[in-house]
Amino acid sequence: MTRTPVQNPADRRGRPAYDRDSLLEIAVVVFNERGYDGTGMEELARRLGLSKSSIYHHVSGKEELLELAVNRALDALFAVLDEEEKQAAQDPEGGSPESTATTRMKRIVHRSVEVLAAELPYVTLLLRLHGNSEVEQRALARRREFDHRVAELMTRAAAEGGIRADIDPHLASRLLFGTVNSLVEWYRPDRDLTVATLADALTTILFDGLHGPTAS
Repeated sequence: MTRTPVQNPADRRGRPAYDRDSLLEIAVVVFNERGYDGTGMEELARRLGLSKSSIYHHVSGKEELLELAVNRALDALFAVLDEEEKQAAQDPEGGSPESTATTRMKRIVHRSVEVLAAELPYVTLLLRLHGNSEVEQRALARRREFDHRVAELMTRAAAEGGIRADIDPHLASRLLFGTVNSLVEWYRPDRDLTVATLADALTTILFDGLHGPTAS
């Protein structure tokens, strides 16, 4: 027996129907356009074409929307670190060239560019936080944890001679990811500039520089 799909009440009223994910997608756009602090529930309701009570059916308020958004970006970034640590644990002696701290660091930068491209609005919002609320402070604490873990790996890469050791690893990691993060200011999906090309170019420049091959 074929069942007739139950129509969402919002559809019958001529209003758009949202689930939490699609509501979050629009909210992040508004937060990035107007700033989180400058966006009220009234503005979100207007942009969504919903009443505020309809939004509250999905989330408790704009703070929950912010937390969902920044955690989406942070979870994707931490997944990169966790996967690298998992692979490294399979080669504790570091015998494989793929297991060196330097190689792992290059992969982390490369994959972080991929995460930024895939989650661009969410990463953009994360990078614009000011710490004005508990949600923002928790997100910034997770960012510091990410930076700390990257700096530890940079220290190991310097110790093994894979990168120069005369620059403080914490400073080096901040410079690396400052460059990666700057992509949110100008990168937009483009058929002529694939994510793979972008990630390859940035990783090469960061680790090998712009100098050409030395003439023999």
